[in-house]
Amino acid sequence: MDNIMEHIRGSIMRSLEGAIRKLVDSNRLCADVLDHLSSIALEVPKDARHGEFATPMALSLAGVARKAPREIASLIVEEMEQEGFSSYVERAEIAGPGFINFHLSSKWLVDTIGLVRSRDEKYGCSDYGRGERILVEFVSANPVGPLNIVNARAAAVGDTLVRLLNASGYSAASEFYVNDAGRQVSVLGESVYARYMELEGVDYPFPEDGYRGEYVKDVARKAMEEHGDRISAMDSDDARHFLQEFALNYILDWQRRSLEAYEVRFDRWFSERKLRQTGAVEDMVREMAEAGYTYEKDGAVWFRSSDYGDDKDRVLVKSDGLYTYVAPDLAYHRDKLARGFTKLIDILGPDHHGYEGRMQAGLKAFGHPDGTLEVLILQLVTLMRDGQPVKMSKRAGEFITMDDLLEEVPKDAARYFFIMRNTSSHLDFDLDLAKAQTTDNPVWYIQYAHARCCSIFRQAEAEGIQPTEWEQADVSCLVHPSEIDLVRKMASFPDEVLTAALERAPSRIAKYALELAGLFHSFYTDCRVISDDEAQTRARLALVDAARIVLRNVLGIMGVSAPERM
Repeated sequence: MDNIMEHIRGSIMRSLEGAIRKLVDSNRLCADVLDHLSSIALEVPKDARHGEFATPMALSLAGVARKAPREIASLIVEEMEQEGFSSYVERAEIAGPGFINFHLSSKWLVDTIGLVRSRDEKYGCSDYGRGERILVEFVSANPVGPLNIVNARAAAVGDTLVRLLNASGYSAASEFYVNDAGRQVSVLGESVYARYMELEGVDYPFPEDGYRGEYVKDVARKAMEEHGDRISAMDSDDARHFLQEFALNYILDWQRRSLEAYEVRFDRWFSERKLRQTGAVEDMVREMAEAGYTYEKDGAVWFRSSDYGDDKDRVLVKSDGLYTYVAPDLAYHRDKLARGFTKLIDILGPDHHGYEGRMQAGLKAFGHPDGTLEVLILQLVTLMRDGQPVKMSKRAGEFITMDDLLEEVPKDAARYFFIMRNTSSHLDFDLDLAKAQTTDNPVWYIQYAHARCCSIFRQAEAEGIQPTEWEQADVSCLVHPSEIDLVRKMASFPDEVLTAALERAPSRIAKYALELAGLFHSFYTDCRVISDDEAQTRARLALVDAARIVLRNVLGIMGVSAPERM
């Protein structure tokens, strides 16, 4: 049993259903209520004084049963009491217009702390996904310049989502799609060539649509330092091609290093160029034509995507014979599925609205079910300092780079701040707050809770209290509201991990971490851990150990470190 609260929930649900069936069998409730058993809801009250679980089912059955809700609730509770509650339920009470509140016995607290400590680094994990293979593609920035802060947000969200999925029993992998076959790579090559000529003292026009950031000069200068003699011996076409490939590799390596500093490592970097070299795009377009999925109009080849849910048909091959992005992108998604993945998740920027419909239509045409592809759209990020937006980077020329950010803000703070808001919301990133080493900074506050746990153990060791003295502690003596609130929060961790994974909502786990840290700090303020009461000291040390484990695990899912000293 890896999720005690889910086990208890299921036990109460079964008891509720059994009580209603017996009430129907004894004619105390009409048989029509049986049709509503599937709608039984068991909620977690916002106010802990109302118990650990509550159900409004008596209210929902009132109309069918033709009885007052409180009367129905009384019948249900009476029947459940006669049958006997599970060992986890201490009592049930009727509240308000007819809610039934369930208060748990100390057994759930004892078992929760024991489970956390026995599962250790696996606490919060489940086998829900049963190994289903999911591929999460994110960042996938064009290889023509440094990563920007929207890429940094995508990296934090994508990497955390992969961790959540794997913790939930899925076999999730991460992938970076390298767009190294498009016109933007040619423009990059021409831009570097122009800067190279400038360094050679040659008057050469810079392309109108070229990349003007200072980093282009850096690439040209690096090429000259390493390969100047070789380039000088080439004709202009060969030099352009060489500089294009040099720049492409230089920037891809730069992007890899930036991501590694951010502790984001992809399972695979997938090259569009290599995909095209296999003939996958031509093969796919031919298959589509043979199956009747395409037609020709105005010299172009169109995909009948509106037949498969898209808002209009899409051009695959333009009249000049070149592919639109739809063709290679669809071939790429087919390749993902051919590798054995059954679910695809793309995390894209705000300029990709409508992308999902086009790709989904193509996959559906090839027989893949609706929902095979999910697209998460990330909104823009504004960096703020002293309440004002930060100006663009001189090095990049047009935007703030990810490296700029990580030079100013700790990696842990950057990752946390990027996932703490819903992905569909614009994010104002407060640089001053992210750097602050105070409890106002949420990531510092969470990490401090973990460091405080470790500090307590150092204090216990200094006072001669050995781990063997509290490893088998009787934690049933933990009755202070702050202790119970902390255990209740830890008990919900497996549910939070799974829900965040299923909702594709890393922000949910960030919120959970902050709330858990807050409850731990409240416990620390309210309850003296090491005291003259040996039994209580041992129990509270066991509780602190459980809190340390959950804090470490939730920080790990976010890709944030769990320091032992601060």
